[in-house]
Amino acid sequence: MRNRWYLLMMAPGFILLALFLYIPLFMGVVMAFQNYNMFNLTDLHFIGLENFTAIITDKTIDFWQILINTAVWLFFSLLFQFVLGFGLALLLKKPFAGRSIYSGFVFYAWALSGFAIGLVWSWLFNGQVGLFNDILMKLHLIDSPVGFLSNPKYAMVSVIITNIWYGVPFFGIMLLAALQSVPNELYEAAVLDGCGPVKQLFSVTIPYIKPTIISTILLRTMWIINFPDIIYAMTNGGPANSTNILATQMINKVYKQYDYGQGSAIGVIIMLLLLIYAVIYLKLTNANEDNI
Repeated sequence: MRNRWYLLMMAPGFILLALFLYIPLFMGVVMAFQNYNMFNLTDLHFIGLENFTAIITDKTIDFWQILINTAVWLFFSLLFQFVLGFGLALLLKKPFAGRSIYSGFVFYAWALSGFAIGLVWSWLFNGQVGLFNDILMKLHLIDSPVGFLSNPKYAMVSVIITNIWYGVPFFGIMLLAALQSVPNELYEAAVLDGCGPVKQLFSVTIPYIKPTIISTILLRTMWIINFPDIIYAMTNGGPANSTNILATQMINKVYKQYDYGQGSAIGVIIMLLLLIYAVIYLKLTNANEDNI
């Protein structure tokens, strides 16, 4: 009877999860194997793997370029977000005058809309009236405005810089909370053993907060891959598909071509890639923990 009461209390949560998560997820997976185009809803039927084949062999959009763009977008965004976020957390760990106010301004960026941030940074990178071009020209570093968002050589770099700025506060918040939980006794013992600041970082700090590092990197990886807001607001996947990633291509399939079947197929590809990554990542990190 006691277990039944617990189940009854949790039932509303399970129902909400089913309605807003599991059922739509299941329907999306099913849709990936259907001919589901809004221009011809009378011809709705199962077509097997044809949606996946059509995406990979599409001559108008290079699927492999989109995969490479996704990998570049993920790797550099994650790397610099983590490094800068960890550095920010280390700087904010020790109390100083106005730390609370400074932390509030730094972490405020994380509360903003990704699409709104993309619009602001698209103005900063604007090739005609952008602030960055104005600064570079006044410093005599360039002779004429640079089309950061219109040139395929600079577009991906521009959106990655924006994403780094947006994601640093997440790592800063999470790692700062973990750093504040490290016992001071460990640092005192390390000092007695002759450890300097660098050795304390790698011998005490990082090993102690390693579980937080592992979980935050995994979560941020999933969010970055499924985060088309900044790219969509700044470049819409262009120019010449140089910033088009899987998430933006999925949106294009659904909201521009109204092909829900192929859009769902891209969503399934994203889920499979993330599943493979998560399994390998967790196995490697657990193996490293076992070796310590």
